[in-house]
Amino acid sequence: MKTKNKLRDFYILWSTQSLSQLGSAITAFALTLWLYEKTGSALSTAALRICTYAPYVLMSIFAGALSDKFDKKKTMLVCDLLAALSTIAVFVLYKTDMLCVWHLYLINAVSGLMNTVQQPASEVAYTMIIPKEYYQKTSGLQSLSRSLITIGNPIIAAAVYGLAGLDAAIAIDLITFAIAFSALLVFIKVPDIPTDGEEKEGILRLAKEGLKYLKENPMILYVILFMSGVNFIASAFDATLPAYVIPNPRGGNNMLGLVTSFSGIAMVVGSLLVTVLPKPKDRVKIIFLSMFFSLSTENFLLAFSRLPVLWCISQFLGWVFVPVMAANQNVIMRNTIPAKLQGRVYACRNTLQFFTIPIGLMLGGLMVDDVCEPVMSKAGPAMIFLFGTGKGSGAALMMFILGVAGTLMCIVFWYKLRKYKYTDE
Repeated sequence: MKTKNKLRDFYILWSTQSLSQLGSAITAFALTLWLYEKTGSALSTAALRICTYAPYVLMSIFAGALSDKFDKKKTMLVCDLLAALSTIAVFVLYKTDMLCVWHLYLINAVSGLMNTVQQPASEVAYTMIIPKEYYQKTSGLQSLSRSLITIGNPIIAAAVYGLAGLDAAIAIDLITFAIAFSALLVFIKVPDIPTDGEEKEGILRLAKEGLKYLKENPMILYVILFMSGVNFIASAFDATLPAYVIPNPRGGNNMLGLVTSFSGIAMVVGSLLVTVLPKPKDRVKIIFLSMFFSLSTENFLLAFSRLPVLWCISQFLGWVFVPVMAANQNVIMRNTIPAKLQGRVYACRNTLQFFTIPIGLMLGGLMVDDVCEPVMSKAGPAMIFLFGTGKGSGAALMMFILGVAGTLMCIVFWYKLRKYKYTDE
C-alpha cells in the first residue's frame, strides 16, 4: 500500500486541525495586543495565558482518564464545539462594546478546560491512525505545522487586528474551526481500543494508573520533569518578550509579530530536519542537547542586543531545535506506552510537564513589572550599558536572568538524564 493511502486519515486530520489551530492562534495573539493596549502591563497579558493553562494543569490527570473511557472522536468533537462557543462569546461581547478584561480571563479558562480533555484524546487518536513505522515522520510534520502557525499567526494577527479589528480575527478563527470540525465529523474514523472492561473503572483509579506507570518508568518521568523546567523558563520568556519589544523605540506591535514569526521559521527548519534525519542512537541525549542549546543562546542574545535583526536571530537560535526535541519525546512515549494507557499517561504528562507554565508566566510578568523595571529605572552606568534605558530595559535584564537560570537548570537535570538511553528497537 502506498504511503499516502496509509496516512490518508492522518493527512486529513493533521491539515484541518492545523488550520483550526492557526485560527485560534490568530485570535490569541490579537487578544494579547488588545489587552496590552488596554493595560500596558506584562502581568496582565501573561494572566491571559495563565487562565488558559491553569485548568489544563489542574484537571489534566482526570481529563486523561476521561479520554480513555470515552470515544476519542466524540470527545474531540464535543470539546472543539464548546471551545468555539467560548470564542463566539468573545465576539458578541466585543461587538456590543461589553468586553472587559475579566471576561477574557474567564473565557480563556473555559477554553483551556476544553483543551485539557481534547488534547489527550487527540494524541491517542493520532496514535491509532498512524502506522508505527511513520511515527517519526508524522511527528516531524506535526512540528512543521506548529512551526508554520508560529510564523504566520503573529504576522497575520497583527495585520488583521490593525486593519480590521479584533472581530475580524475572531471570524477567521470560527471559519477555520468549522472546516476542522466538519472534516473530523465526516471523513475521519478512529479505531476503537480494546479496554478489557476498563470503561467500568472509576476516573480516580484510571488517573492513579497513569501516575503509577510514570513512577515505574523513570526514564519517561525524568524527561517529563526536565521539560517541565524548560517550560518554566520558556513561559517566563513569553511573559517578558512583549514588554521587551513593544515599548522599544525600534519595536511595536508589528515588530513583535515579526520577531515572533522567526521562532516559527526556525521550527520549520527543525521540523524538516526531523522528517529526513535517520533515527538517533540516543533520543534522551538529543532531547537534552537540543534544549541546552536553545536556553543557553536565545535569552543572552536578546538581553544584550539592541537591533531587531539580532532579536530575530536569537528567536531562530532558540527555536530551531525545539521540533527535534518534541519529535524524539513523542516517539519515546508512543513506542513505550501501551495504547490503552496513553490517554491517562499523556494527561499525567500534561500536568507534570506544563504545571510550570502558569507559574512561569506569573513570575515573569511580576519580575518585569515589579522588580526589573524599577531596578533599571535607578540603574547605574554599567547596568545601562548592558541592558539599555527606559521602559523595556527591565525586560532585557529579565532575559539575562532567564539565560542564567535556563543554563543552570539544564546542567542540573543532566545528572539525572545521563544514565538513561533510548534507542528504537
